[in-house]
Amino acid sequence: MLDKLKSMQIFVHVVQSESFTKAAVDFAISPTMIGKHIKSLEQQLGVRLLHRTTRRHSLSDAGQLYYLECVRILENISEAENNIQTFAERPTGTVRINCPVTFGNIILAPIVTDFLNLNEGINIDLILDNNLIDPLHDHFDLIIRIGELADSELIARSIGEYEMVFCASPDYLEKNTVPDTLESLLNHSCLGFSYGDIQAHRALGIDTLAFNKQHVRLASNSGQVLKTAAINHTGILLQPRMLVKDALEKGVLVEILQKYTPAPMGVNLLYKTKQLPLKTRMVIEFLLAKIKR
Repeated sequence: MLDKLKSMQIFVHVVQSESFTKAAVDFAISPTMIGKHIKSLEQQLGVRLLHRTTRRHSLSDAGQLYYLECVRILENISEAENNIQTFAERPTGTVRINCPVTFGNIILAPIVTDFLNLNEGINIDLILDNNLIDPLHDHFDLIIRIGELADSELIARSIGEYEMVFCASPDYLEKNTVPDTLESLLNHSCLGFSYGDIQAHRALGIDTLAFNKQHVRLASNSGQVLKTAAINHTGILLQPRMLVKDALEKGVLVEILQKYTPAPMGVNLLYKTKQLPLKTRMVIEFLLAKIKR
């Protein structure tokens, strides 16, 4: 028989993520195994929990009631574990963090490794992803977001600002002249970051279409790819200062259009409740201390 507590956790996650496939990824098992956990619960309870079709699923009346009870039980277990860990001062377990790629690689990765070296009982699952997720329903303990926050029930802690920079290689600027207005960028080869369905000028708050997909020479969802292209004289870049800082200091990239630089965006650490496990509180405190130095 499958572990009932694990099956309850999977059932709750399937309901919240609205996806067997996403639950399978998050629990590192196959979608077929996710289905077996749900079926095991249904067999034990003698009721149908989910109405399933090829494209979607929905809760039955019994499933809705069982879902609410599962959430309550799992929260009670988590609170009990947190109380014991706090009493014993020996936190254990995994903290799951979702973070944008560039910030995660440059800022968060070294902080996370420092934390792990100091706290043997705690593991971290760090997912770097530029796609927007549903913070209230996705299976993450901490989420780092850049830019304006939508109104929500989440708790937000400011951890800094995200400054953007226009730049290009000296060789490119010598051959193509230095642009002096945002409008003049349309006459240049620009390198554009892919923001999914959102156009760059809306995502960045800039008054030019030069970095939108239909105008750029190279589009990528990797800032590192665009930085490499700029260093190799391919075009003009608009990327975070933290990504191009070393290239600017070495002189392989040159900052331009300073007076047209987008306003810095806020960086926030988000979590769902103030009643956090000790392991999560420790990660938050460590991040805040390190990032604000």
